[in-house]
Amino acid sequence: MTVTAPDMLVGASSDFLKRFSPFNRMEPEALAFLAQRAALAFHARGNEILTPEMGQARHFYIIQRGKVQSRQTGATVVTEYASMSMGPGECFPIGAISASRPSTNAYVAVEDSFCFQITADDFMQLMQMSPVFHLFCTQYIASLLNQSRQQLQTTFSQRAAEQQTMTTPLAQLVKQEPVFVAPDCSTREALEKMAELHIGCMVIADAEQRPLGVLTQSDLLPRLLLPGVDLSLPISEVMTANPHELLSTASAYDAALAMATHGVRHLLVIDADGRLQGVVSERDLFSLQRISLRQIRAGIESATEAKALQRASQDIRQLALNLIAQGIGAEQLTQFISALNDALTRRIISLALEHHDLYGIDFAWLSFGSEGRHEQTLSTDQDNGIIWVCPELQELEKLRVRLVKFAREVNDNLAACGFPLCKGNIMASNPDLCLTLDEWRSRFGSWIREPDPQALLNASIFFDFRVLYGNERLGDHLRAWLNKSAKSNATFQRMMASNALQVVPPLGRIRDFVLDDDGMIDLKKSGARLFVDVARILALRTGAESSSTVQRLRRAAVKMGVPNEEVSAIIDGFHFIQLLRLRSQHLDTEHDDVTDNKVNPETLNELDRRILKEAFRQARKLQLRLKLDYQL
Repeated sequence: MTVTAPDMLVGASSDFLKRFSPFNRMEPEALAFLAQRAALAFHARGNEILTPEMGQARHFYIIQRGKVQSRQTGATVVTEYASMSMGPGECFPIGAISASRPSTNAYVAVEDSFCFQITADDFMQLMQMSPVFHLFCTQYIASLLNQSRQQLQTTFSQRAAEQQTMTTPLAQLVKQEPVFVAPDCSTREALEKMAELHIGCMVIADAEQRPLGVLTQSDLLPRLLLPGVDLSLPISEVMTANPHELLSTASAYDAALAMATHGVRHLLVIDADGRLQGVVSERDLFSLQRISLRQIRAGIESATEAKALQRASQDIRQLALNLIAQGIGAEQLTQFISALNDALTRRIISLALEHHDLYGIDFAWLSFGSEGRHEQTLSTDQDNGIIWVCPELQELEKLRVRLVKFAREVNDNLAACGFPLCKGNIMASNPDLCLTLDEWRSRFGSWIREPDPQALLNASIFFDFRVLYGNERLGDHLRAWLNKSAKSNATFQRMMASNALQVVPPLGRIRDFVLDDDGMIDLKKSGARLFVDVARILALRTGAESSSTVQRLRRAAVKMGVPNEEVSAIIDGFHFIQLLRLRSQHLDTEHDDVTDNKVNPETLNELDRRILKEAFRQARKLQLRLKLDYQL
């Protein structure tokens, strides 16, 4: 039974639509068009609203009341993976009606339901009228995420106003015309110009204004004064060549991350043609943050004992929370946390090396798990190890004892800085994880050849490794060997895939979510892990060398021919779950607190609940691909 919405109901329809995205942001004339064209239809429980057999989709539906279940049909096996429930404000079938084709899903009312519907022609006209609606339909989850971030920024508007924002483009931070000298300029002339203009960084550029190098105030003492350099020499002979650069369209966040990663205080800003636009310093970024990057970096670099690093650890957490409030995305945020935690860990390692004679031992400190993937949140324990090479004529076990003793001091000091000791003893001070390159190959090889449950669990932790300190080539050799070994072993991959499918997204058939006994959802175990596990398998299968989940997905997608839109939606889903995890972690809780990573969906606003559902659907889609690929 279909009844055209009378004029008297147009206003009510509009009021309903305004409660949900994207209609609440839609242009007034577009919303009026939709409300006038929408017909309200009743679908009794059990009725099929749309099926592939009905042919090309003729209507676009918006659920007004009740529940509709979407069931995947066709060649793929119909399992619990292929069904999902939809509630008020949700729409279907976006893909089918956009492409003027039959739906691949069957939509069935599982409760007595009402749906607004507009014709395919009206849908296409609405797409043309409304950029908001067009964006929503073409970048569904990305558009919802953007709106969620905007809501978050509004919530923290007062704080954001005080701090401005780290999303400010660098072009807006550059206040002066670029200052530079030619490479044949004498060093004295360059220094005089720095003094005259009161600047701490002089850029050396070619005739096309393309940067060649820099000389900063911190270079003067070690590079000029102490060696007694002749100041008549061309500045090109004393400058730092190949300076760090960023495009003017990059954000202040990007600059802060680059400074944290490379340990520099100035970055050159260039245009799309590589021409110098100006210089951004740490000082320029200070005003954007209540706790400055400089304070944290200075605290780490000047620390002479682990106790002094404890404050820096707290500041990293506070800074991360400030960035959450400013709407920084989860990918950038976790990279930021990892970069600063890396700097802190490297300082702890450097301090420990002052107490242990490891001269002549070629080694590297490995990080595993989330740290190995550059995906640290505010709650993480230690997962680390050591890879090393035993010199000829040296006794292997005696050297291992020295390395383990050194590692124990590092592990203890990391714990003092708020990174709890690993309950599973996945730490470099464990002799079983302080192995030579050949021993690591042997260990990994045994897991690949005999993939029992414990081996699969180990692989899920240790295969996500990277070198955090020391000789990176040792890690590169191990990665290349691992990829070659795993790629050629289909049985191991299949066992990994089966293991990855043991946990399914917590989506209900009738209710939106399946909750744990405590009424919560564990976003780490039932959310992020689903993406991480599949990405690891795809990386091993395609030889993608990155340890990052997002990079693994992107690189594997290219090699497997997966459409960019599809992988982008999956990555957006992963990022939203990561963002929710960060938002649920608080400054006043310790790392690895039992409440970390838990969320009660009832406490989320309507928009975030909807995005979370979509994120879990993306995880389900990713698992379905794995299921089909390995015939599981």
